[in-house]
Amino acid sequence: MGRQAVSQRSAYFNHPVSIVKILLVEDDALLGEGLFTGLQRMKYAVDWIKNGETALSSMQQNEYDAVILDIGLPRMSGLEVLKQARNRGNALPVLILTALDAVSDRVNGLDAGADDYLVKPFEFTELCARLRALTRRTRGISEQKICFKNIEIDPAAHNVTLDGQAIELSRREFALLEELVSSAGRVLSKNYLEQKLYSWGDEIGSNTIEVHVHHLRKKFGAELIKTLRGVGYIVPK
Repeated sequence: MGRQAVSQRSAYFNHPVSIVKILLVEDDALLGEGLFTGLQRMKYAVDWIKNGETALSSMQQNEYDAVILDIGLPRMSGLEVLKQARNRGNALPVLILTALDAVSDRVNGLDAGADDYLVKPFEFTELCARLRALTRRTRGISEQKICFKNIEIDPAAHNVTLDGQAIELSRREFALLEELVSSAGRVLSKNYLEQKLYSWGDEIGSNTIEVHVHHLRKKFGAELIKTLRGVGYIVPK
């Protein structure tokens, strides 16, 4: 099982326009590399882990929007990872990957706490569609557009308007604005935002988030985002 298990034909369409962070847990080097590369091309932020013990630890310590979890892992099976994560109260959406396609195998995975199940080999387009569905449900997104005061965000089209006027944003500025506005009234720490916007391999400067916030304030007004020193950032309701 390797790259042939996943088709990369969809790498140029249907990609998420705001940054979604995925934990990929797959020990097969060829398949893992194919998924990792394909998901990055689709503009996901991806952390790739190859064993169950490290996966469980990462699920507890880091912020993710979804987990792609293989069943046959070294050091701890994917099902055991899932069971322990759920027992610890971790509600991250989990998409299981497996070569086992018997009904009993699917039932075992779902009973262990999986949100969805995909049998190898599979099409990359289907994997991405299932990820989009999982992240939409867990974020509680039912409408295409996010409206906040005089700001309208259209994630599907990657458009933002202020008083009806289009505002040009970089990919990470867009993702940061969407995260803050969607969490209006809640304080988001700098560490949380860094984890949401960047993967492990990305270089993050000590003031990267501050720079993005500065750019957003210039475009939307200084009062949109408040800084709580030593705590984080908040968009007041």
